[in-house]
Amino acid sequence: MSLERPVHPNPYDLLPQVPSFTVTSDDVTDGAPLKDDQVAAKGDTSPQLSWSNVPAGTKSFTVTCFDPDAPTPSGFWHWVLVDLPADCTSLDTGAGAEGASLPGKAFMCRNDGGSKAFTGAAPPQADQVHRYFFVVHAVTEDSLGVDSDASPAVVSFNLAFKTAGRAIIQGTYQH
Repeated sequence: MSLERPVHPNPYDLLPQVPSFTVTSDDVTDGAPLKDDQVAAKGDTSPQLSWSNVPAGTKSFTVTCFDPDAPTPSGFWHWVLVDLPADCTSLDTGAGAEGASLPGKAFMCRNDGGSKAFTGAAPPQADQVHRYFFVVHAVTEDSLGVDSDASPAVVSFNLAFKTAGRAIIQGTYQH
């Protein structure tokens, strides 16, 4: 049995279309391999992210990191950060550390690794190249309406009805 699997589509292409805006990073280059800092066994550090040109009416932000290429039917959620205030336009490197000081009433939900923090890239040895979608979601409400025990699927479900815009930067990683 081969470990080679078909490449999953960009999961955000399957959602209702919303306006895009700009996201940049000092740590992630769109379409390029992640730095060691963003890899689980080497650094496990969330990247710096900055965003601009957000849609009018944005009241908060949610930031996620998702790997659709994980060898599971549901991919793997590496980071779920919700309720960032509307005046927040960036996150420093390491903002996803467990217990990190976050702006306003922002908090992290449990990722698929079980922690309320960022978990770095960790594809299986000899597996295909994995894509890591770092997404800033502009939210139409001050609060997404979830608590820190919400699963990434519940957060995503709530985002389906409260997203005003989405900005994506994608890194890759393979052992």
